[in-house]
Amino acid sequence: MKFARNVFIAAGVWGIVVLTPLYFLVDITGRHFPPPTTYAHFFYGFFSLAMAWQVAFLIIGSDPMRFRPLIIPSIIEKFSFVITVIVLYSQARIPLAEATAAVPDFFLGILFSIALAKTRASDRQPAWSSPPNFA
Repeated sequence: MKFARNVFIAAGVWGIVVLTPLYFLVDITGRHFPPPTTYAHFFYGFFSLAMAWQVAFLIIGSDPMRFRPLIIPSIIEKFSFVITVIVLYSQARIPLAEATAAVPDFFLGILFSIALAKTRASDRQPAWSSPPNFA
């Protein structure tokens, strides 16, 4: 369980650190692509949704056994981006340099999968499993 805790807390903190500056880098993004001001609702909506997941990772990290069911959508969140980038790259819609942005999500998806395996529900001990101490 310590592994899962460390993985999810690290993922949440790292994600917040990486995503927060992007809220303020609209001008830099607009140099290589159409300016985000032309699709601000998608641009900021994406970052807001991504930031919500970072908070979810921190919550999972606080008690991985309790929030174990949330690990499954966390894995889907990571691998869906990786698969999307692979498809876009294979269709020559993005260059390799942009495709490498999925590498951290790929590794986190693997770590999340390991965390899921290490926090099997059968390992959870109910609070009543130990006999009461009446002494």
